[in-house]
Amino acid sequence: MSDSPSNDECVIVDVWQHNMEEEFRTIRKVVQKYHYVAMDTEFPGVVARPVGQFDSMTDYRYQLLRCNVDLLRIIQLGLSFMDDDGNKPPGCSTWQFNFKFSLTKDMYAHDSIELLHNAGIQFKKHEEDGINPTDFAELLMSSGIVLMDNIKWLCFHSGYDFGYLLKMLTDQNLPVAESEFTELSNIYFPNIFDIKDLMKSCKNLSGGLQKVANQLGLPRVGNQHQAGSDALLTGKAYFKMRAMQQVPEVQPTTFGIQFPIAPCA
Repeated sequence: MSDSPSNDECVIVDVWQHNMEEEFRTIRKVVQKYHYVAMDTEFPGVVARPVGQFDSMTDYRYQLLRCNVDLLRIIQLGLSFMDDDGNKPPGCSTWQFNFKFSLTKDMYAHDSIELLHNAGIQFKKHEEDGINPTDFAELLMSSGIVLMDNIKWLCFHSGYDFGYLLKMLTDQNLPVAESEFTELSNIYFPNIFDIKDLMKSCKNLSGGLQKVANQLGLPRVGNQHQAGSDALLTGKAYFKMRAMQQVPEVQPTTFGIQFPIAPCA
């Protein structure tokens, strides 16, 4: 995938350190009309398990998430923009941010890296041309996407996704308490629709993102297990569910954020 694809192929644009500022200038214009942001991340798996006593399974899952997000570095982030009717902006609608990551210096789970390598992740380019997370966070803060009541975030089993985002935005480790994490998430991302949670009201949908997309008859653009492709498919799935009246009419904060035991495909 080139940095600047066009026409039918200009759905997902790859963002590296050298073109990040330019692409954020475009995003700042896009978000003025396209208020739905579908999001996905790719990261190096799970390398640690929390020890001790836990108040509940939710607490254990959050502590598992917290210790791994604190230890590891994000690899990719996908953001896909749509309007209130699910229409994409003309040209590129999805941005795939590729972060600095080194297979020789950074921690990772071998099975996760093998999966991402098979999905086409260019680890050599990530090491040489990858985005500095601090630079990304500064641009994201001024993008008009975060801390905005009019922006609606679409995601799939999103605990790890928002964990890595919050780690970058705050430049700190995640809060020890899950309640503080949720409170912080609600500040930066006031409206979150997690499809995995929405599926609880759907009789005919089950499984991970790709299985749900297959059940909804949605084609994929790009490679599975790349953040841009997964973000775009997440957005399509939400609006297809809404068109089929599979999405209940409730406020997004009713659902909150899902904390999977392990990252979902």
